[in-house]
Amino acid sequence: MVKRLTRQGNSIALVLDRQLLEQVQLDEGAEVEVSTNGDAIVITPVRDKKRTAKLRAAVDKIEARYAGAFKRLAE
Repeated sequence: MVKRLTRQGNSIALVLDRQLLEQVQLDEGAEVEVSTNGDAIVITPVRDKKRTAKLRAAVDKIEARYAGAFKRLAE
């Protein structure tokens, strides 16, 4: 999808289509984190900290349980 940047006062804006926002479950007023890797602008939805902590705990548990298997698969 190609979009055109537009002027909004002293800033430049990017308008995102409703269909795109629905795919990532965002709506007006949603918070997003904007960052760059030097070549691209990355827009990431800000998710609930409890959700992130729960995911981290699950990943840590899986890593602890299967660390040996993962290491062997990597070799």
